Amino acid sequence: PKDDMASMEHPIFSLSTRPDRRVLTYENKAAQVEITPSVKGLATIHDKDVLIYCISQLIAKMNAGDEPSQVLHLKAHDLLVATNRETSGDAYRRLRESFERLAGTRITTNITTGGQEITTGFGLIESWEIVRKARGGRMVSVAVTLSDWLYRAVLSKSVLTLSRDYFRLRKPLERRIYELAR
Repeated sequence: PKDDMASMEHPIFSLSTRPDRRVLTYENKAAQVEITPSVKGLATIHDKDVLIYCISQLIAKMNAGDEPSQVLHLKAHDLLVATNRETSGDAYRRLRESFERLAGTRITTNITTGGQEITTGFGLIESWEIVRKARGGRMVSVAVTLSDWLYRAVLSKSVLTLSRDYFRLRKPLERRIYELAR
């Protein structure tokens, strides 16, 4: 698994398990970050698993010599299994909620990614779409469009490898401490 260094360094994700609707502002040296939630709340540290999976897929493509794309077509089941989640109907519903929070959480920042400092506003993911549903109602595949900011970070390889055991950490604070220590 791979994670982008900017979101590991800066507190972008909520550690709350309930909807967090606070607007958060942080400054660290020259970097400024403002995180604005949607009505469904801020993206959580567990929602970040989707981004970690997407980043890992892009880095794997780059390492294989393939051209990465900002739009990823994923099998929902593979995402759930890789991030140590169950594959019940409820897990697919929670995955959809993660997509909604990731797209709805708006970031305004000047954090440098890919060697460029650009002040910009964006969602953690630009869009998502359920491509197919099986007869039982489960997602079979999804398409996720990453934000330009995150995509630039991946292309410049501003990422770190995580232990697979990261996904076994259930408490949000444990995950955040791991990120900071890493």
